[in-house]
Amino acid sequence: MKQIEIGHGSGGKLTRDLIEKTFFKYLRSEELRRLDDAASIELEGSLCAITTDSYVIRPLFFPGGDIGKLSVCGTVNDLVVSGAYPRYISLGLIIEEGFPFEELERIVKSIGETSGSAGIRVVTGDTKVVEKNKCDGIYINTTGIGEIIKPLPLDGVSPGDAVIITGTAGDHGTAVALARNEFEIDAPVESDCASLNDMLIPLFEIDGLRWMRDPTRGGVATVLVELAEMSGLGVEVIEERVPVREDVAFIQDMLGFDPLYLANEGKAVIITSGESANKVLEILKGHPLGRDAAMIGKISSRFNGVRLKTKIGGERLLDMLEEDMLPRIC
Repeated sequence: MKQIEIGHGSGGKLTRDLIEKTFFKYLRSEELRRLDDAASIELEGSLCAITTDSYVIRPLFFPGGDIGKLSVCGTVNDLVVSGAYPRYISLGLIIEEGFPFEELERIVKSIGETSGSAGIRVVTGDTKVVEKNKCDGIYINTTGIGEIIKPLPLDGVSPGDAVIITGTAGDHGTAVALARNEFEIDAPVESDCASLNDMLIPLFEIDGLRWMRDPTRGGVATVLVELAEMSGLGVEVIEERVPVREDVAFIQDMLGFDPLYLANEGKAVIITSGESANKVLEILKGHPLGRDAAMIGKISSRFNGVRLKTKIGGERLLDMLEEDMLPRIC
């Protein structure tokens, strides 16, 4: 009998297979089949975005954040990269019997502070408690609702468009990996966990803005592969242009990780017209979260898929993540 594997939650190939062969078999809504970070729905003449996510990260507290902060930032970012202004968020908690009240209070305080600074209101919620050893401490589910300001349909992406990342790749994945104390590496790497609405909403004014996505599970590479598959276009990435912190790159080399496939929780991949790329970079670099923003490639009609021009002058194809390098990363 076939069974669920840990890789089915990776955001890569196994996740896509699960969605297409099981969920799409019985769930047939047009909105779901678009596989957007947030679905676009119309309510009484207004265009809204709705997104949902669950957070099962291990450990619950890590350098740069915790499961509470992560749950809010992840929801806010899914809305804003869909061209929406984040408005409301729900909060569902599954808590294990025996979980310390002190840790719960830290998490809820973090949710309150993060949602307050991001300008999104927690308006409803639910709490369930399960027996001891039936849950790994605490899991969080959120649903976010936003007002769509800048529709960003995938069919707006065209050959010649620029591919931009708002900052260094792989920080979150590296920080969480080290926080698990499995590798005996002591390094001051913090997660990039952050809400991106203050930085990204000003881009809504740019006519050449085409599409955005936050590269969480599966990293930058998986996002670009999905883009290539859904658009039928190619993506050319220049490896030496991809910003990676020096200490993060060193650790990733030691552990055999590829920064293009590691999760990020405070970055966005942006597709914009070639003419507007410099303006987009100017806005991004003017914000503290975007100071390392870079144009890392372009959209092409000469081939399909994603091609990486390596630092040594070669070329390799990028594919979706096959196996989960770091499960329970968000």
